[in-house]
Amino acid sequence: MSRRSLVFLLAITSVAFLLRFYRLSFFPPLNADEAAIGYNAYSLLRTGLDEHGSPWPIHFKSFGDYKPGLIFYLVMPFVHFMGLSTLAVRLFPAALGVLNVPAMYLLTKELVKKDKGGREELVALSAALLLAISPWHIHFSRGAWEVNVASFLITVAVWLFMRWTHTQSRLVLLLSIFGFVLSLYTYHAARVVVPLLALGTALIYKPQLKSRLRELVPAAILALLLVSPLIIEFTGPAGFSRASGVSIFADEGIVNRINEQRGNTSDPSSTLTRLRYNKVFGYSRAFLENYFEHFSPSFLFLSGDEIQRNKVPGFGQLYLIQLPLIILGTWHVWKRGLESNGRVLLWWLAVSPVAAALTFQSPHALRAQPMVIPLTVLSAYGLVPLVNFISRHLSASLRAAGYALVVAAIAVGTARYLHSYYVRLPVELPFSSQYGVKELVEVVRPLSGEYEKIVVTDRYDQPYILFLFYMNYSPKTFQREHTLSPAEFGFLTVRNFANFEFRRVNWEEDWKANTLLVGSPDELPDGVSSLKTIKFPNGEDVFLIVDPKINEKT
Repeated sequence: MSRRSLVFLLAITSVAFLLRFYRLSFFPPLNADEAAIGYNAYSLLRTGLDEHGSPWPIHFKSFGDYKPGLIFYLVMPFVHFMGLSTLAVRLFPAALGVLNVPAMYLLTKELVKKDKGGREELVALSAALLLAISPWHIHFSRGAWEVNVASFLITVAVWLFMRWTHTQSRLVLLLSIFGFVLSLYTYHAARVVVPLLALGTALIYKPQLKSRLRELVPAAILALLLVSPLIIEFTGPAGFSRASGVSIFADEGIVNRINEQRGNTSDPSSTLTRLRYNKVFGYSRAFLENYFEHFSPSFLFLSGDEIQRNKVPGFGQLYLIQLPLIILGTWHVWKRGLESNGRVLLWWLAVSPVAAALTFQSPHALRAQPMVIPLTVLSAYGLVPLVNFISRHLSASLRAAGYALVVAAIAVGTARYLHSYYVRLPVELPFSSQYGVKELVEVVRPLSGEYEKIVVTDRYDQPYILFLFYMNYSPKTFQREHTLSPAEFGFLTVRNFANFEFRRVNWEEDWKANTLLVGSPDELPDGVSSLKTIKFPNGEDVFLIVDPKINEKT
């Protein structure tokens, strides 16, 4: 790397750092999954057990979703030294989001190394820049999202593997294997994507692998040893709980549609009818529809995910300017060729949405987030020919205007995204994060000793874990006093600890002289007097804290 390239890469990485760390402790508010990661790390540090009393687990039972454990252990040192706080939970994942930018530079440089255009450095720097400002990547770097850690590990693992194919270093191969395996311990979707990516890459590089079998055998044995605890875990609840709740196979609507289609025929029980309408075709169609939705312009460039927590208003997962760049980049990969490297890139893109397509929530920006890496490389590979066209085929005056137009499009898109993220998101999508819970705990905690019972609405996603987090509640005490109860979509929750109850508020039944009620506006009668009203950023009421002693029963 030249000194000039190093300066550019450091500048780009600094931009990535700023975009991922600005107001990281405050925005967005901590969500329940992040609180679970932080509190379980805190519990392990204090007791050697997770919140539910399991010692040093590979999967954390948490809400019955058996979260892969690597991120819990990664944040543990930060919780130890910084205390149980939002920054302690987010700091290391955000740092990996920043480090993914130079990793992207290294990966892209390896991918385009054999490009006949001699543009390796420019394409690699462009890919790093586009990832640094990527809406998709920024969004999931600014929080303790397991997929962000997985994407970093996959990026590094693929880069190391490609380095190994033209080096003599066995250490590079072993480190690549280690990266792939670690990603499996990080995120559920990686357990589908990574094996497919690794298998496809191995087939693409089959000639090189056949000549180096002596190096591959010990690497394969190492991989098997490292992944064996995970394989053993799959035979238990961790292997089925998540899929049973969110997979397309848990969607009863597909079976109902099949039965309805059979019922509309003249002979529902005939062999022909069963061949036309059956579960194989029904689930296959659902999978394919879900899969291709991840490549739709609406999802990628216009409106993004439908889930508020995974989107920013007015934006898709990528900038609109990337649409022509990706088309141009894909054309160059296909026509001019990157040999084996190009096929790896396209295979990476092809397998990234597979795990997300197997769920009934689709398209899903979180589960399909590994797509951002190959799409960004393709964008960079399309940007450089565009810049070269401007420099070679336009006059000096038009050349300056062309450069200015490209820079302005990227700068304006980034500025619009940041405005939408920090200003529009909390106002237009108030359910995108768990606003008001920290303030609620600050109000309720000092009052908890004055009431026999405090009933807190559970309308807003696992409130118990956020209370534990913000109260720094004793894990040892919590392990002893709580039980798990069923929740929606096959998840579990905690309904009680200490004198707190987490459920919907029933005004008639919960009216007691020594009970404090924390409800949403639709759970409490109009005109009720509240000790405190906590609002969403858009001004709407989110929590009303009601003391029966200052209200007359109505």
